[in-house]
Amino acid sequence: MGEHMQIGEVAERTGLSLRTIRYYEEVGLAVPSARSQGGFRLYTQSELDRLNLIKRMKPLGFHLEEMRDLLAVLDPDKASGKRLTAGQRRARLREYTETAEERCTELRATLATAEEFADMLRARLHDTEPVNNGK
Repeated sequence: MGEHMQIGEVAERTGLSLRTIRYYEEVGLAVPSARSQGGFRLYTQSELDRLNLIKRMKPLGFHLEEMRDLLAVLDPDKASGKRLTAGQRRARLREYTETAEERCTELRATLATAEEFADMLRARLHDTEPVNNGK
């Protein structure tokens, strides 16, 4: 069994808040593998990796059920419930890949719009700066 980390270290390593990590436990996305004698949550590297995976799904707008399903596809050994065949897993993974690619395209378009707006603001700022006439 690997080295265990307490929730504070996991938060530091993932960039997630303690509250978010606890929420992911509450909804069953990332459950710590053990607890200390004092009741502190203890996580392994595998669980930290799972939290990082969840963190990467969030900006793409995946909902909790989608995250749960995708985690089951990506890590069938930790999945609870009905087992998928290899073909079913591949089909689901293809669907999620297409969804992720579509959402990345949408995010790029949003970013381009935001960058255009920031460029316009910089241009306006430049236009309003006083001209130094050498005085």
